[in-house]
Amino acid sequence: MTKHIRFVRLASLLGAILVCGAAYADPFLVGRGMSDITGEAAEVGMMGYGSNTQVTAGIHMRQRARAFIVVDQASGKRMVFVNNDLGMVFQGVQQAVLRQLQAKYGNLYGAENVILSATHTHSGPGGFSHYALYNFTTYGFNKRTFDAIVSGIVAAIDKAHRDLKPGNIAIGKGELTDASNNRSLPAYLRNPQAERDRWGQHIDPEMTVLRFKQGSIDVGVISWFSTHGVSMTPNNRLISPDNKGYAEWRWEHELKGVRYNADSDFVAAFAQSNAGDMTPNLSLDGTGPTKNEFDNTRIIGERQLQKALSIYNGALEPLAGPVDYRQRYIDFSRVTVDPRFADGVTRNTCPAAIGTAFAAGTEDGRGLDGFNEGDLSGNPFFQALGGIITPAPQWVRDCHGVKPVLLATGTQSPFPWSPEVLPVSIVRIGQLAIIAAPAEFTIMSGRRVRETVKAALGDSVRHVVFAGYSNAYSGYVATPEEYDAQHYEGASTHFGRWTLGAYQQSFHELATAMRQGIAAGPSASVRDLSNNQMSFQTGVVLDNTPVFKSFGDVDRQANASYLRGQHVEVAFWTGHPKNNLRLNGTFLEVQRWDGAAWRTVAVDGDWNTTYRWERVDPVWGTSRAVIGWDIPADAMAGQYRIRHYGDYKNGWNGNIYGLTGTSRTFQVN
Repeated sequence: MTKHIRFVRLASLLGAILVCGAAYADPFLVGRGMSDITGEAAEVGMMGYGSNTQVTAGIHMRQRARAFIVVDQASGKRMVFVNNDLGMVFQGVQQAVLRQLQAKYGNLYGAENVILSATHTHSGPGGFSHYALYNFTTYGFNKRTFDAIVSGIVAAIDKAHRDLKPGNIAIGKGELTDASNNRSLPAYLRNPQAERDRWGQHIDPEMTVLRFKQGSIDVGVISWFSTHGVSMTPNNRLISPDNKGYAEWRWEHELKGVRYNADSDFVAAFAQSNAGDMTPNLSLDGTGPTKNEFDNTRIIGERQLQKALSIYNGALEPLAGPVDYRQRYIDFSRVTVDPRFADGVTRNTCPAAIGTAFAAGTEDGRGLDGFNEGDLSGNPFFQALGGIITPAPQWVRDCHGVKPVLLATGTQSPFPWSPEVLPVSIVRIGQLAIIAAPAEFTIMSGRRVRETVKAALGDSVRHVVFAGYSNAYSGYVATPEEYDAQHYEGASTHFGRWTLGAYQQSFHELATAMRQGIAAGPSASVRDLSNNQMSFQTGVVLDNTPVFKSFGDVDRQANASYLRGQHVEVAFWTGHPKNNLRLNGTFLEVQRWDGAAWRTVAVDGDWNTTYRWERVDPVWGTSRAVIGWDIPADAMAGQYRIRHYGDYKNGWNGNIYGLTGTSRTFQVN
């Protein structure tokens, strides 16, 4: 009997060791998912450069949402991080996503544990904000683009939720020094010499990489690095996720064989950090390393990819410890800033306003069209808002100090033109803390926030990542010293000189609450403007073809043969892409004959294809789809063809019908 008891105890001990070993190996549940969020591909103002002449006219690469869910197996607590190929995640998007998640999952996912972050590409369709400032150049709200973004984000999260399996996460860091430059160096040099000396460089070269595994299987990666999504210039009219999108596509498609059609796809997210004054245009004239925007996008993306791969395949530190989070909504127009986060004196933030340097823009692109002349009389959206810009009250001007106020967005009526109640959150995964901030922080601003959070959390964390452009958008955050220079970043710091101090204070409070294991402080009430949107975008009236032509007919044919490295171009008579966004689909396919069937080798989400939409006759309603394919150097020899998929609106009954066009077969040698 005694031997039996000893055997049972020994077996229990071994079982406990095995269980603990398994828990150590896979302390989390890990899930990943991806979905299309590409909006209207023609005749919609693009978001980022603020130009009302930059309107979509096709697709170079599709925009996608990439979601990761991490669940602490010990406590059941979970967090969500979604990286989105967007210029910004506006607050209305966050609100709509959270409503849909609540309807689907109850209280499992909410504002406190969901981070929606943007890569900050400047080459996507706009009009998806609920605040007027960001919808001027799109002539108001674009519901179809908004819905595409929201539904795609929710679909990516849903995939990640259904994908949850025991897994582990490892972290690594490195430095990348040739993919960014400081576009506002005179302002940066106003920061204290000792502080600048401590960091050593006028860029933020830090890259942080998370490697996700389910058991022993690699399933995804997140890489955070600070550089703007402006390799594609203001002259570009093709939808593009820019340099970070190229890096994502290269890892997923080229290295992992992803074809964007399976829930089990490897997901590679290249996320944004504190990139407010970081440009990929290394020449500081809107170009660099070359004069070609496509080459620049590829080169800067490839540099991020190679550094991330090096970190990913190097010595990594396993994340171990709890999942936790704290979140609040704060009215940044009226924060009393403690002396610790100011200049030793109690300070206050101001109602939002932008300065005159906002209109001048940066080396990467000018400011919002119209405001430098002060005349928006030709904009129907502006007229619908009342046709009058309310001047900034003197007390608001005084509050903003050295900033020459151009537009007081926070005191317009009936609603402010930019949000003032904003979400701030910290999510912890073991020894990593992720700061989610709703603005573009300069590198020194981001560094100060990271140090504030790390000091408040103490020894519970070793790594702090700054995730800018998250959950809402409220312009820039410059340091007080940079603010005084009133370059673009300072002029675009909405809440005055002490905006950064207000953020530092807010994140310090969240981090302290997390360390102490207590609830975050109360939140301000958040405005919902979803039912107060206007749009003056023209819809599709009808589509037509020239006489004796049909939809899908070839207007410009492919050659009979090509060499690898050459460019193929075929034009088809088509309908307006607004008729069907073809989410998680494509407007084109490049196909190769394998001896038994046509096999698709490229679609409109691939780097070496372009889908350009051309309006031919706006009265008659004719348009062309021009499909381009740069034949890769390693393409297999053989027979190929190009297919176009579109949709047209019938002018008689208003119905929408699908169309297909097919080029001649051509030889690639």
